[in-house]
Amino acid sequence: MAAPATTAPAPPGRRKSVTGTRRTVAVLFLLPALVLLGALVVYPIGYSLIRSFYNANGDGFAGFDNYRAIFTDDGIRTALKNNIIWVVFAPTVSTALGLIFAVLTEKIRWGTAFKLVVFMPMAISMLAAGIIFRLVYDQDPDKGVANAVWVGVHDTFAQSSAFPNAHPGRESPLKPDQGGFVTTGAVHTGQAVTLPLVGVAPDQMPDGAKKAAAAKSDPGKITGTTWQDFTRGKGVGRLGAPDPSELGYDGMRVEAVKDGKVVASAKAAADGTFTLPATADGALLRLPASNFKQPYNGVDWLGPSLVTPAIIGSYIWMWAGFAMVLIAAGLAGVPRELLEAARVDGATEWQVFRKVTVPLLAPVLAVVTVTLMINVLKVFDLVYIIAPGSSQDDANVLALELYRKGFSEGQPGIASAIAVFLLLLVIPVMWFNVRRLRREERR
Repeated sequence: MAAPATTAPAPPGRRKSVTGTRRTVAVLFLLPALVLLGALVVYPIGYSLIRSFYNANGDGFAGFDNYRAIFTDDGIRTALKNNIIWVVFAPTVSTALGLIFAVLTEKIRWGTAFKLVVFMPMAISMLAAGIIFRLVYDQDPDKGVANAVWVGVHDTFAQSSAFPNAHPGRESPLKPDQGGFVTTGAVHTGQAVTLPLVGVAPDQMPDGAKKAAAAKSDPGKITGTTWQDFTRGKGVGRLGAPDPSELGYDGMRVEAVKDGKVVASAKAAADGTFTLPATADGALLRLPASNFKQPYNGVDWLGPSLVTPAIIGSYIWMWAGFAMVLIAAGLAGVPRELLEAARVDGATEWQVFRKVTVPLLAPVLAVVTVTLMINVLKVFDLVYIIAPGSSQDDANVLALELYRKGFSEGQPGIASAIAVFLLLLVIPVMWFNVRRLRREERR
């Protein structure tokens, strides 16, 4: 029987030649990417690092003065404080909402449609989202959706006054008093009092208002009328007396005050008439300030105190869908046997979620949170667009301050120092993410 043929090993020189050729080909393929990486990443980082040690003109060495300014300049300190708020709350809330949405959508039939709606803001650019939320947070309830809803809820429980601009006219028996108005003299039983006001536009009068009527006197009571003492047209109507075209102040509150105490009160009828008991004899009649309370216009979302939370809210609106999709993908890989075993052992849905689902999703939650942390450290567009000029300083973040120092205030040295500082903040987060990924690969 013939012996099997054997292949002679390649000479050492040839093996080295083949290996060298493969390395050369690999380098040639990587060269374009390496050139782009060097031109777009390495060179800018190196130049920014060098530039951060020079003054504004770039012709004098400033040492660490630019870095010192990061911790002494009020604007940069505010930006740093806001960045801390962003890093703490934006990724946490976005990830939490994404987790809740991912878990709940598994239990409903139209979960896919819900995921599509929640993820849809990711298709919108930061610029477009900023413009949208600038309108959402508009102070005017007729324009801003947030205040329209807020005012609607508020007015359901605390109705605004219908007469915010009402005030006494000429020859009026009323004078100002603590935001309201009071009669100049005391009133007595059997007297019919007139309390005329002006200043309410016809279309702003209460819907139930009727033509004003002169009150009839009552010997044992005090009667009166409060109405809009104004008729359109020059020289038309009688001053201090109801005319056919004038409307009563429906719902106006009238108080009888003696020695600073309210002894009786009444609300005007639709025609403006009211009646007070005999206890009001000798009292002053007061129209309290509650009648003239200005309408509630909602919350100043973009004011100094709320502008940062408001902008974070718009960020969460955009990125909660991103977190939901990643977490839902991780949830699809969770062994259902473990969840069913926990339920069989008597665990409630909350216990299954807290002690089984969340621990199994911990690697995915870490990826989402770290990714969002890196993202919020670079946030610029939303703050620049949503925050108005009056409160932009209060909403300032490091990326925006970098832009302002570099392009608006002509301090490229400080801007470069901020850029390097941002890089130093991002590196630990990226290192943690890379280390975690390597640990996962070893498993």
